[in-house]
Amino acid sequence: MRQSTSNAVAGSSANRRQISSLAAGFTAVAMLASVTAAHAQSTGIAACDDFLTKYDACVVSKVPEAQRATYKTQIDQTRKAWVDMAKNPSAKATMEATCKQTMDATKASLTAFGCSF
Repeated sequence: MRQSTSNAVAGSSANRRQISSLAAGFTAVAMLASVTAAHAQSTGIAACDDFLTKYDACVVSKVPEAQRATYKTQIDQTRKAWVDMAKNPSAKATMEATCKQTMDATKASLTAFGCSF
C-alpha cells in the first residue's frame, strides 16, 4: 500500500512539473507572438521598414544574448517613434531620408557583431 501511495505522490509531482513546464512554454510562445506582432508593425515607409527588419534580424541572430535586450529596446522605441511620425503628413515627407541616415549611422555600430546591411 505504501508503495502505491508513494508512486501516486511521485506521479503527481512529475505531472505538476510537466504541467509547469508546459505552462512556461505557452507563456514564452505568447510573449514571442506579441513581440513578433510589435515588430511586424509597418511605418508605411519602405526605407524605414527595411532598416527595422534588418536591424531586428541582426540583433536576434548576431548580438550576444546579454546585450540583446538593450538593442531590442532601442529598436522598439525607434519603431514606435517612426510609426507615430508617419501619422503626421509633414513629418512623413522627410522620413525616408531620416531612416536612410539612421541606417547608415547604425551600420557601423552593428558591424562589430558581424551584421551587414
